[in-house]
Amino acid sequence: MSSSRIAARLHRLPRRRILGREVPVAAGFRARLLGLAGLRRELAGNGLLIPRCSSVHTFGMRFALDLVFLDDAGRRLAVRGAVPPGRIACHRGAASVLEIPSSQGGESPTART
Repeated sequence: MSSSRIAARLHRLPRRRILGREVPVAAGFRARLLGLAGLRRELAGNGLLIPRCSSVHTFGMRFALDLVFLDDAGRRLAVRGAVPPGRIACHRGAASVLEIPSSQGGESPTART
């Protein structure tokens, strides 16, 4: 999926490379609150990193998410695949969460790197 065609609200965010993909970082309150909610899958880009976070909701989502819970060093702690809209997911001890549109281009968030 091309990251050149993403929603304007994601395009303005700072970016970080994590788990082999470059993603916007939800740095402010609004970006953290909205996450990828309300976007069409094709405008979600490579996903969104939400720092200082151990739980997320999928209320307002239009597609399922793969959620990767990360420690302080950006290492994978847990993965919740294909989380449908209208759910809450958490992992105790996570320092951040990477939200990825589910089934994105064959790259599995569960693959070990």
